[in-house]
Amino acid sequence: MSHAQRKIDTHTVDFTVDPVVLELGQRFVDAGHELSLVGGPVRDLFLGRTSPDLDFTTDATPDQTVALIKKWADNFWEIGRAFGTIGMRKAGFQIEITTYRAEAYDPDSRKPVVAFGSSLTDDLQRRDFTINAMALRLPSMELVDPFGGVRDLHASVLATPGAPEASFSDDPLRMMRAARFAAQLGVSVRDDVRDAMTGMADRIRIISAERVRDELVKLVCGARPRTGIDLLVETGLAEHVLPEVSALRLESDEHHRHKDVYQHSLQVLEQAAELETDAEGPVPGPDFVLRFAALMHDVGKPATRRFEPGGAVSFRHHDMVGAKLTTKRMKALRFDNDTTKAVARLVELHMRFYGYGDAGWSDSAVRRYVTDAGPLLERLHRLTRSDVTTRNQRKAERLAFAYDDLESRIAALREQESLDAVRPDLDGARIMALLDLKPGPVVGRAYKFLLNERMEHGPLPTEEAEARLLRWWAEQPESAPAGPAAEASPAVVEPSPVEESK
Repeated sequence: MSHAQRKIDTHTVDFTVDPVVLELGQRFVDAGHELSLVGGPVRDLFLGRTSPDLDFTTDATPDQTVALIKKWADNFWEIGRAFGTIGMRKAGFQIEITTYRAEAYDPDSRKPVVAFGSSLTDDLQRRDFTINAMALRLPSMELVDPFGGVRDLHASVLATPGAPEASFSDDPLRMMRAARFAAQLGVSVRDDVRDAMTGMADRIRIISAERVRDELVKLVCGARPRTGIDLLVETGLAEHVLPEVSALRLESDEHHRHKDVYQHSLQVLEQAAELETDAEGPVPGPDFVLRFAALMHDVGKPATRRFEPGGAVSFRHHDMVGAKLTTKRMKALRFDNDTTKAVARLVELHMRFYGYGDAGWSDSAVRRYVTDAGPLLERLHRLTRSDVTTRNQRKAERLAFAYDDLESRIAALREQESLDAVRPDLDGARIMALLDLKPGPVVGRAYKFLLNERMEHGPLPTEEAEARLLRWWAEQPESAPAGPAAEASPAVVEPSPVEESK
């Protein structure tokens, strides 16, 4: 490693960079060009973090950049050439080199209008926030910080190099990034930035769903997701990005007959994140599926809220309604099907546990709980535990004890049975052979019958399963063969007295 120390204000910063960075810088300088490490990688040096992804900026054109790196890089690509960016891999690093830019956005377009620049300072001025508008000239390791990024980073403040309105007009996605950085870095947003986000929130609508989705995932997976979500809601961005979450701020309930659903959901999100495991555990954090399900688990409540006689408030079937709303929102944000189904299923199942501590469950009910959760069971455990935000200590302890008991019963049943893959005791081939059937809907009904028997009674000996299947089959209309006599003539139906009177 190569490093240099710089005293910045009252802080001494150890700029430790890999030799590949200095080597690349020297190549550009030797060819008469400038090269600087820029943006997030420079910010992360102050935070004591390193990244395998490195961003550079240069006065060289894309053609000149390619000429300099094509024999040096392990491989390179030109997919971003139109925006001045050449990508490559070298010694395990993913590197992007972008020509200095002076960039403006058409107010009604999602795509930037790119103009190449000639000044490092001008390039830094067009970047999103001051903490990302710092550069290290290479190979000299000179820090370039014309907009006070170091100052704002030490103050944990998010500000823009120029007027925030101009920055967000250039790229409205930067408003989402502000919330993401609040979640990731724990920085506060300066008042003028917050005001601009509030006044320009509807501009986010011109950004593609995929770009919004990617920022949302990073936000939710941040160290402080509650802070980021709260910023989206307070500025009005959530009205366009996650309107279901904004709607959780139910109209004022002066009698306080139910808890604040919005604040409850943020607390559940925090608690779910705290229950994630390390890389060796069943739910390695940060886990987007668990966290997003925690945030969305009650989005069905606004549509299902009812004030009952006597002053009670109900939210019947909010789990099912919430699952549908979650699916709709995630499809709108272009999430993949597997992620969408996983989050929606957790939302649908999050109420399944309640009542266990009062009535108790049969072994059959425990098997169904495990089977319905499938591979989401460990996440469901954590979501259900996180959903307890009551200040009533006795109630919280009672629910925790009940869930401890349920997990113990699941573990006990797993020792006896293969709960992770509950199947009927007879497979489809045996069902068809025993009942002399060909593939079709009737076989599916028989399979479903045996699955229900397996749920209700646990594993059965093969002989017993076959006997139960045959008894079931004897009661099915398809089991009675049509004889020759039945085929020859229709059955004679005696007329009723009423028919005779007609």
